[in-house]
Amino acid sequence: MRQLLRYGFRDARKAADRLGPDGPRLWDPAAGQPVDDNAGELLEVFASVADADLAAQQLQRLCEKAGDAPVTAAVADFAMWRRLLAVLGASTVLGDHLIANPDDWKLLGQPTNGGTLPPVDDVASLRLAYRRTLLRIVAADLTGAYQLEGAMAALSDLADSTLRAALAFASAERSAEAAACRLAVIAMGKCGGRELNYVSDVDVVFVAEPLTDDGDVEAAQRAGAVLAARTMTICATVAWPVDANLRPEGAHGPLTRTVASYVAYYTKWAKTWEFQALLKSRFAAGDRELGEEWLAAVQPFIWKAAERPEAVEDIRAMRRRIIDAIPRSEVDREIKRGPGGLRDIEFAVQLLQLVHGRADEKLRSPSTVEALRELAVGGYVGRADGEALLRAYRYLRMVEHRLQLQRLRRTHTVPADPDELRWLAQALGYRANAQRTAVEAFQSDWSTHATEVRRLHAKLLYRPLLEAVAKVPSQEMRMYPESAKARLEVLGFADPAGALRHIEALTGGVSRTAAIQRTLLPVLLSEFADAPEPDRGLLAYRQVSEKLGSTPWYLRLLRDEGPVALRLARLLALSRFLTDLLTRDPEALRLLADDAELSMRPMDFLATAKRHGGDPVKAVTAVRARRRRELFRIASADLLGLGDVNQVCEELAAVTDATLAGTLAAVDPGEVSFAIIGMGRLGSCEMNYPSDADVLFVYEPAPGTSDDRAAQAAHAAAEELRKLLTMPAPDPPLGIDADLRPEGRQGPLVRTLAAYEQYYGRWSKVWEAQALLRARFVAGDAALGERFLHLADRYRYPAGGLTREQVTEIRRIKARVDNERLPRGADPALHTKLGRGGLADVEWTVQLLQLRHGHEHTGLRTTRTLEALRAAASAGLLSTVDAAELEAAWVLATRVRNALTLVRGRQQDQLPRQGAEVAAVAQVLGRPASVTTGEFVDEYLRTMRRARQVVERTFDAG
Repeated sequence: MRQLLRYGFRDARKAADRLGPDGPRLWDPAAGQPVDDNAGELLEVFASVADADLAAQQLQRLCEKAGDAPVTAAVADFAMWRRLLAVLGASTVLGDHLIANPDDWKLLGQPTNGGTLPPVDDVASLRLAYRRTLLRIVAADLTGAYQLEGAMAALSDLADSTLRAALAFASAERSAEAAACRLAVIAMGKCGGRELNYVSDVDVVFVAEPLTDDGDVEAAQRAGAVLAARTMTICATVAWPVDANLRPEGAHGPLTRTVASYVAYYTKWAKTWEFQALLKSRFAAGDRELGEEWLAAVQPFIWKAAERPEAVEDIRAMRRRIIDAIPRSEVDREIKRGPGGLRDIEFAVQLLQLVHGRADEKLRSPSTVEALRELAVGGYVGRADGEALLRAYRYLRMVEHRLQLQRLRRTHTVPADPDELRWLAQALGYRANAQRTAVEAFQSDWSTHATEVRRLHAKLLYRPLLEAVAKVPSQEMRMYPESAKARLEVLGFADPAGALRHIEALTGGVSRTAAIQRTLLPVLLSEFADAPEPDRGLLAYRQVSEKLGSTPWYLRLLRDEGPVALRLARLLALSRFLTDLLTRDPEALRLLADDAELSMRPMDFLATAKRHGGDPVKAVTAVRARRRRELFRIASADLLGLGDVNQVCEELAAVTDATLAGTLAAVDPGEVSFAIIGMGRLGSCEMNYPSDADVLFVYEPAPGTSDDRAAQAAHAAAEELRKLLTMPAPDPPLGIDADLRPEGRQGPLVRTLAAYEQYYGRWSKVWEAQALLRARFVAGDAALGERFLHLADRYRYPAGGLTREQVTEIRRIKARVDNERLPRGADPALHTKLGRGGLADVEWTVQLLQLRHGHEHTGLRTTRTLEALRAAASAGLLSTVDAAELEAAWVLATRVRNALTLVRGRQQDQLPRQGAEVAAVAQVLGRPASVTTGEFVDEYLRTMRRARQVVERTFDAG
């Protein structure tokens, strides 16, 4: 008995009875062993079938009807024996068929003939022929003669043969109707894709036409409907229901239509899902010429469907509705409709076909497997993703097939019953081992595939690039040379011939890289066309692509990772600054995949510097590389509208702080305590992209160090810091401006705290107190820095405020700045820094209020302009209206100044009155395309004019 358990039987006693003298005579109950060596070899096969006990039971019944012949033949034809037991152990229905037709087991010893039916005379014969052909397909499938695709194709061929035979019988029965029309049967759904299950409705639509061009259309339709209905009835009797509900208007529409009627419907009324369904249409039976005519007529509708504005969302919504329709108790066990199921794969593939198949005819296969292969080959889906989906599709379809085999019943739900679940696992080839049961192994693999499908479904169906590609008109998806130049001119390219050369360089050849570029470029060209200078964006894209084209992750990132491609197009089209950063550091492109990667983060470059030990050059090179990456991140977030102007300024200051701290750590002044004090825009955390770092250096000798030696060490550290941050390198330099130090350029670069105190106490001017309003500790010895700021407070917030003479002096200096520092030829109305109502106007006004009233209003004791401005309004020093006007001007001028740098790639403080740069600045600031450059400049002038009026009332008042 134990040996029978080894053969896979769960009930050894019953197995012994079924295989004994009253059955197939393979087992000797008295001896407890096979009757002979041949029997032992035959018994080994039971261990490989889905249900050894069921196979034994059905074999016993078969031998009762057919005698010893099946077993006797098995000794000579072992392959036949394997097929016979595989069928008996997997399907009760096919077992019953063999017992009812005891000679049909012999068919299993013959070669398979696919799904072709032999000639038959009547419906009853057709039913028997169908079952016999199905029997051979199942046997080939279960024993590995067919792989999944082979089994699905054979089942689809069997469906076609059945439809043809049924239509022939219907035509013979209804000869008058057959003589009145031409009728074609179009396979749809799984049958259309040649992916039929063992038990599935066969989806079709019927096309009927008169026999002649001048024939009676209505009569032909009536006749065609009679033949179609009779064909459906015969098929239901023979094998499976025929479902014609994919026809126009579904069950409520006429059963047959002419080609013209289909065209009219698809032109005016069809929904997106109906075009999606047409992807799987093919001729199956009837009048082939008519079927091919219908297919040719509907093809254009399929490949224009994705251009409908609602198409992509329609398909997504349909998928959600399918999931919502599943009963809650079954949703986790549904391998077809549930999350991570076959529908997830099919919908993703079909949406990609609709979008990309417009330009690539290789994607137009009705087969999911073939389409998925072509999507991967063509670069529309990553190789790894495509292979994962193919594995999952094959696996889930195999599960579906085995589920349906046992009782030849239509089901897609994994059973909850433990015995049925065990049967399914064994039917799929799982066997228990020391680590886990067959069921556990099946559930683990199923969960793995379903999880991967859910992930990839979301990735493919919901990626923004897909919607962008769908919006590109079909004619623009195909960049044929003869028409490309004209389209490029329409898109706004100033040099269409040059643009075409870039496109040809990117897309030429048959490589996978070129294929992916052909997918991306139509979308990117549309994005470039929205910018004022499309040629610049395309050139920059080619430069980046040539740097990264051979990098495996580059194009995969653009194709697969959410918004990267569209974001990259915007950045390259609008910003020379970002283009330069990206060409120097292409890896930074990865930051565009996720908003979280572009968000503000702590910046500590000390560890970066310390990794390079005692080599200051290598350490600062690494620090500057990190600064470059952070500048790219900040500028990208700025251009993509992910932060406001205050955040941009703060982050630019933070990265400068970190750069100075990392560089100071690499320099290591050693014998002194050393602190860097931020001044100007660095101190106020209001830096622009081109801003230098305004600083003061303060030091104190270490205990036991002479003053001369300490001064030399401090000076050497400051000079080395400036040198390392401006030395030639692939990274942008950081200028160090220490001109706000006592005595300016004529004074020593570094001073002790005592020297600063002595200077400010005896010789400092009011403008130096004004400069100290922005003093902030940045790097080095924090305690020393705090002591410096405590010293600065005495002068920047003087007790009692300013004297009349000091106020007059500040106004005099401001007037001199206005007259002398504005660059020659600059437009004072449009200069963002020194122009009327610009940054200097607002900042000097606020700083005057801080100097005069900071001693009595603590809210004014801040280095930040807008904080001080709001505090002045709260204290009643400014009206809320005036404060709002000044804030609006400061924000706009700062944004325009930053945008000019982003657009031009270098510092520019004056807004031009017209031209592409103004248009680009307006786009960077988020102005809609409908706003002209003139309107934007007028907005700027109006804002500055109002601020200037406030400045004149406030700064120049008595």
